[in-house]
Amino acid sequence: MTRQSGESQRRRVKGIRDLLGYIGDDPDREGLEQTPERMLRTYRDITQGYRITPADITEGGVFAGDYDDMVVVKDIDYYSLCEHDLLPFFGRVHVGYVAAGKVLGLSRIPRVVDMFSQRLQVQERMTRQIADFLMETLSPSGVGVVVEGAHLCMMMRGIKRENARVVTSAMLGGFRDDPRTRAEFLRVVGTGGDI
Repeated sequence: MTRQSGESQRRRVKGIRDLLGYIGDDPDREGLEQTPERMLRTYRDITQGYRITPADITEGGVFAGDYDDMVVVKDIDYYSLCEHDLLPFFGRVHVGYVAAGKVLGLSRIPRVVDMFSQRLQVQERMTRQIADFLMETLSPSGVGVVVEGAHLCMMMRGIKRENARVVTSAMLGGFRDDPRTRAEFLRVVGTGGDI
């Protein structure tokens, strides 16, 4: 560790200790002694999306082919942090595209979700970022993304509605322009065509 990074680490630890004091606890008590360091490791881990690049996903994962039907990966779990409150939101992402000469390896699609969800985020933007990335990377006939989320900022504070869920969608190309393509995708992901 360099002197500068050591100093940065000390400032971060002090900031978390100050936060613990601000909320009314003693940062020196036994249960909290290692909390600042653990919290720093935790936040580094849950914000990995800042350190994933598009090349990490696409390199060796985009394949040419004559497949021109719909590809759907559904029920991709995600966890994110609301940029407004730094409270978690989490749920499932459903992704579909109609291939047009290129496909993305199936394991890469959850990585796309991770790249955007493991950042400070809002669900609406994350939904669109996933769709835009696939559109730009694959140039498919269309892309559809549906994201379902439970937001602790709505559940724990503010309106305190623990059963409320947020659903966002981004439909591009044929998913926006062709009602049959859109309906097929929504049927496959189990929304019943309600979006």
